[in-house]
Amino acid sequence: MANHSSAEKRNRQRIVRTERNRADKSTVRTFVKKVRAAIEAKDKVAAKAALALAGSQLDKAATKGAVHPKAAARTISRLSSAVAKLA
Repeated sequence: MANHSSAEKRNRQRIVRTERNRADKSTVRTFVKKVRAAIEAKDKVAAKAALALAGSQLDKAATKGAVHPKAAARTISRLSSAVAKLA
C-alpha cells in the first residue's frame, strides 16, 4: 500500500486510467468484430459502413493511448484490404 500522499494519488489515477483504457479497448473490439462479421457474411455495404466506424474508434483509442498507434493502423489496414477483396 502507498505510504505517501503522492503515491496514493498516483494509485487513484492508475485505477481511473486503467478503467478508461479497458472501456476503450472493449469498444474497439466490438466494432472490429462487427466488421469481421460483415466480411464473413459477404455483405460489402455493411462491411464498409462498419469499417468506417471501426477505423474511427481505433484512431480515437490510439490517440488516447489505449491502443498502440501502429497496432491500430495495422488493424485498419488489414480490415480495409479484407473489405476491398469482397468485390
